[in-house]
Amino acid sequence: MKKLFKQTIALFSFTILLVNAHAQDGQALFKAKCNTCHLLDKVSTGPMLKGVKQKWTDAGEGDQLIDWVTNSTALIASGKSTMADAIKGFSPMEMPGQQVTKEELDAILTFVDNPPVAAPTVETTGATTDSAAEVVLKPNYKENLNTFYWLLCSIVIMLIVIFILSSSIINLVKSDYFTNKIAEKKNKENGNIFKVLILIITFGLMATGNTTLAMSIPEPSTDPQPWILIENADIYFLITINIVLVLVIIYLQSQFKRLLALVYERKRKEKEVKALKKLNKVLTDVVPIEEEHTILMHHEYDGIRELDNNLPPWWVWGFALTIVSGIIYLFYYHVFGGDLQYQAYEKEMRKADTEVKAYLSKMSMNVDETSATLMKDAADLSKGKALFETNCVTCHNPKGEGNIGPNLTDKNWIYGFDIKDVFKTVKNGTPNGMPEHNSKFNPVQIQQVASFVLSLPDAKGKAAQGEILEK
Repeated sequence: MKKLFKQTIALFSFTILLVNAHAQDGQALFKAKCNTCHLLDKVSTGPMLKGVKQKWTDAGEGDQLIDWVTNSTALIASGKSTMADAIKGFSPMEMPGQQVTKEELDAILTFVDNPPVAAPTVETTGATTDSAAEVVLKPNYKENLNTFYWLLCSIVIMLIVIFILSSSIINLVKSDYFTNKIAEKKNKENGNIFKVLILIITFGLMATGNTTLAMSIPEPSTDPQPWILIENADIYFLITINIVLVLVIIYLQSQFKRLLALVYERKRKEKEVKALKKLNKVLTDVVPIEEEHTILMHHEYDGIRELDNNLPPWWVWGFALTIVSGIIYLFYYHVFGGDLQYQAYEKEMRKADTEVKAYLSKMSMNVDETSATLMKDAADLSKGKALFETNCVTCHNPKGEGNIGPNLTDKNWIYGFDIKDVFKTVKNGTPNGMPEHNSKFNPVQIQQVASFVLSLPDAKGKAAQGEILEK
């Protein structure tokens, strides 16, 4: 009995592995032979293949499905298949014959009917039960109490700052200079201070008489609570008071600076004049005009005498700096091997070339039918050839001489022979059965395929089509 059980398990495992391998072979065959004209989940140049096997079987023509795939034209001409007659008008072009065996066709259809499915991602979400709507979140009274202490301390500190600023402004207003020169502005500043004080008192009364505050003393219970319960609304109100006090401090500080500037404007100007004179003395070393007699030179011509002024210090410093710079230049460039101009130029050019290549590589994917250019590099044409052989030979043959699709090597074109026209045709497809490749190729690959098509030499094949002639 145990032996029979083991044999059954082994047979079952072998069957599973065989089915998986069969499905994988079907996927590879589908990509190699069917993917050009058929898509898994939607209609393309050809019909969607999902469920096709069952339809032919229900019609009693399951055995003829292999005949349709290998030679659809002969099956239609024989007139013995109703399914072939029903589907022959689906696309303007005929279905090309495929070299497949019945087993390979079964593998393809098995893959189409049962494609691999990615494991669904599980997102964790919060509970949405009815009881969750009834949960009432209580404030964290311990954290609220700590926040309350900090906000209260900041209020006290800012009130002290406001008091200091107000006292300083009042002292400035009472000064003799301010009283004599700008008495009218004094009354205006006093009025502003009075308004600020009224604003502070108003908020103080709001804080003490506010009936909306929810602070309360907790009742005795087994759950330990702070000595006072601070609700979230209390914290928000204190934050508002802090913001208002900050604005008041900013306003008072600006008024204090403005008044201080008015009071000490003359002194500041005197200091500026002295500073300018000192700077002028340092830079020019000019002797005051009342002391010029001390530097008069002895020679005289026609009553004109010369002053023995010193050279301007800034000129002397500049001359010394040029000497020091010359010594540094000599040692850096001609002793220690620093980069001369042409060496620095070459380095900058190499850096610029690297940046240009990086930029072009980054922008290469921005190609479309309005900006496509003909590629002539051997590497790009080689990639275009590989893509052509994988995706286009079914309809155009390996040399591009045409099969179901037109001959790509003659001078006749249906949609244009310019690189932009060919790019657009490959990208978007055409109403006559040419499938779009925008979902399969990136813009650079489309440009490579289009450039390879335009590089194909003349080859005898299908008769010329189209009225556009390449010059």
